[in-house]
Amino acid sequence: MSLEMILIVLVGLILLGLQLYLVFKPKEKIDNSFQLGLERLERELRQELAQTRQEQTQTMTQTLGVLQQTLTQQLTQQLGQLGESNARRMLDVRDVLDKQLEALQKSNSAKLDEMRQTVDEKLQTTLQARLGESFKQVAERLELVHRGLGEMQSLAQGVGDLKHLLTNVKTRGIFGEAQLGALIEQIFVAEQYGVQVATKPNSRERVDYAIKMPGRGSDMAGSPSQLWLPIDAKFPTEDFERLLDAQERADAAGAEVAGKALEMRIRAEAKSISEKYIEPPYTTDFAILFLPSESLYAEVLRRPGLMDSLQRDYRITLAGPTTLLALLNALQMGFRTLAMEKRSSEIRQVLGAVKTEFGKFGAVLTNLRKQTNTVLASIDEADTRNRVMTRALRDVEAAPEDEAQKLLPED
Repeated sequence: MSLEMILIVLVGLILLGLQLYLVFKPKEKIDNSFQLGLERLERELRQELAQTRQEQTQTMTQTLGVLQQTLTQQLTQQLGQLGESNARRMLDVRDVLDKQLEALQKSNSAKLDEMRQTVDEKLQTTLQARLGESFKQVAERLELVHRGLGEMQSLAQGVGDLKHLLTNVKTRGIFGEAQLGALIEQIFVAEQYGVQVATKPNSRERVDYAIKMPGRGSDMAGSPSQLWLPIDAKFPTEDFERLLDAQERADAAGAEVAGKALEMRIRAEAKSISEKYIEPPYTTDFAILFLPSESLYAEVLRRPGLMDSLQRDYRITLAGPTTLLALLNALQMGFRTLAMEKRSSEIRQVLGAVKTEFGKFGAVLTNLRKQTNTVLASIDEADTRNRVMTRALRDVEAAPEDEAQKLLPED
């Protein structure tokens, strides 16, 4: 403890004793001079204490400043040393890391070179194989394309030839007749239709094809035993092509003119067929105008009132390839139904004969049953005799097989 502190403690003890004395001593006995001296002493002590406190504060402030300066210098010095140490360590760590990174880079470079070489070899092999296959496929595709171009050229040439042929009226007629004949041959046999038939008696006009229909010769006197259904093919391509060309050019007026021309051409052909080939009772009271193209048939059907007018005025029915095929199938089914009706009486007669024969067969079965019963009775009687002889010969010893064959030789 310092000297100032000791003095402060002593002064405090003195003041404490004086206060105690004053407290326990009667007031009247206290000398005024002594009281004044005490007060003066108290003031001096207070001044001394204040001065001592001030000096102590200054001393402590100076001490703290020196201590702070010393600590700051030491801390700065230690931080500098620590920074230098850390810098040296960082340099060492950096050197080690640089060496390790360099070694790792060398190792990675070597491995990457090996991998690159391996990958390059595999890629080269795969690329060569794929390129070989690709070139092979391309060559095959090019060959197919070349063949396809050749086929297209042949097809274009064939289309040109066909167009050139269809510009001739006679050739178009042959084409329509051929298509009509192919459809009829799919449905009917040769005995059910005729080719180039003169449907009118004493007429030189001959229709392309005619279907043989059953007549009424068995019902009405003077009627033919069969009649014809005339089918004639027409192919008015000029008017139809003019109509299509106008429609492609969006020429409404031209399309209207071409449509009317096509309608007039169809009416003229229907009138010609009606006048040349329809002659009841030798033919049906209607004929079929065959249009070899579905697009042409659809365009004719689109003309309002044309179909009804042809049927009403000329008794002509229009038919395209699909429509004609359905109509021919319906006719074939009708022929089969009619044939079945005609043969129904024959079937009834055959069934009557079968019934008679079946009655005779029942009588034969009765006789056979009686004979069978007689045979079964004879077999039962023979079996009974066999059992009787077996019981009679039960005690007789059987002879050996060789001796039995000698005694009872087979005939």
